[in-house]
Amino acid sequence: MEITEFQKLMYDLYAHNDKRRGAAATTLWLVEEIGELAEAVRREDMENLREELADCFAWIGALANLFDIDLEEAFLEKYPLVCPTCGKNPCICTD
Repeated sequence: MEITEFQKLMYDLYAHNDKRRGAAATTLWLVEEIGELAEAVRREDMENLREELADCFAWIGALANLFDIDLEEAFLEKYPLVCPTCGKNPCICTD
């Protein structure tokens, strides 16, 4: 699945709820999921880690849809197949 397809799926499934909820509340849901992701990382719980990564990705898609941002376009603009800091692939930055 391409990022654009994923974002369209999130729109079709959840945009009506996301619009009703609004950007602030949607962001809070994302932050909650990031907390759950951090907990899964801390516990090294691979099964839960997969689930929480998927949840975070879904909420990011919801926010992008609320602001009418094409994630694939934004990502490639920021990360044009090279590191945005050093301009290399792979990155040679020390941090």
